[in-house]
Amino acid sequence: MLGSLLAVVALLGVWVSPAAAQQAGRGSECLAMASAPPRAIPVSLRRTAARAEEVSITYAGHSTYYIDTPGGVTIATDYNGVYRLDRVPDAVTMNRAHSTHYTLYPDPAIKHVLHGWTDSGQPAQIHQRVGDVLIRNVTTDTRRYYSDDGNAGMVKDGNSIFIFEVAGLCIGHLGHLHHKLDESHFAQIGRLDIVMVPIDGSYTMSLDGISEITKRLRASVVLPMHRFATPLSDFMKRIGRDFAIDQRNERTLRMSLGALPNAPTVIILDGV
Repeated sequence: MLGSLLAVVALLGVWVSPAAAQQAGRGSECLAMASAPPRAIPVSLRRTAARAEEVSITYAGHSTYYIDTPGGVTIATDYNGVYRLDRVPDAVTMNRAHSTHYTLYPDPAIKHVLHGWTDSGQPAQIHQRVGDVLIRNVTTDTRRYYSDDGNAGMVKDGNSIFIFEVAGLCIGHLGHLHHKLDESHFAQIGRLDIVMVPIDGSYTMSLDGISEITKRLRASVVLPMHRFATPLSDFMKRIGRDFAIDQRNERTLRMSLGALPNAPTVIILDGV
């Protein structure tokens, strides 16, 4: 299987490391295409744009987005039970940097509760298919805000970047990110078409830091979140002139692979 995958990507002119190919062999198209030129869509590895399967992404508030897939799966990100829509999600992802990003008492009707951390201190390892979406994670460290022994520092693998692969789209949610990403993080993330980034500028990362990461990820669509502390204009100044801005009055974005904007675009959905 691995040899066949490497042969396919070689024919396409795309190089991936053996480690990435191992992951891609488990079903990740976004990892398989990580080294491809922007917007390249080989039909042998990804669905054709002509199929135009739409994914709906609705901003519920804070860091919670609801993702509705063509197959009828609903996912809520950084779910805490407060920012809810009129439906119970099938799956929720959580991070524990603050109580506003998780709950230990989710609605029992939620079938898949995915924690971006483990109680053992080991990295969370999520690679789960729910209906037509593959959900996986890449762990990062979190700052230690409070400690019984008074020690500051970082909590290793306390946060997860979640990636949702559906309808040919690679959708990333950076969670409560506290530090810059290194090459190993970018390699594990792979390609992203849509990325949700925290822009508070203090509780997570500085605006300069998150702007640098956003540019490096090269996503076609950037969705700001954690928006309570920073004017959107400040984020736009730092992200640079290479990004267009699209401010909307509605809370929901409907997007398909073929409808991705030609230029990187920050889309600001209505919400808090």
